[in-house]
Amino acid sequence: MHRTAALAAAALLAVVAAVPSALPAAASQAPERADKPVLHRGLFLTVSGAQNSWIRGVLLHCSPEPSGPHPDAVGACAALDEARGDLDNLRGEPHPCTKQYDPVTVSATGAFRGRPTAWHKTFPNACELAAATGPVFRF
Repeated sequence: MHRTAALAAAALLAVVAAVPSALPAAASQAPERADKPVLHRGLFLTVSGAQNSWIRGVLLHCSPEPSGPHPDAVGACAALDEARGDLDNLRGEPHPCTKQYDPVTVSATGAFRGRPTAWHKTFPNACELAAATGPVFRF
């Protein structure tokens, strides 16, 4: 079990280490105004399994337009726009799920449409996650 946790931690560090190099380029796309700094770094989204047995992450940019390595950046940004950037208010895609308990934890950190965001939540299983968040964490 320790080896699995170590591998998950190493994978997370590798993903996080790659993100800072992408951030300055995204931040420089929009000019800063003297009265208000512009935050266009995007959201770093992660999904991890029970006891961090696995983890994956992706960077999502919604400003100035949907982009980044997220496989459905357009759908994810549209869902976030509809929720006004509040991940607790995502409409999701409601559908029936089993009651199996295999928790997944998701997080979103960075900025959405210039607004700082730091959010995380644990769902009972991947089906419940998909039903609650739709395309945002589908990667």
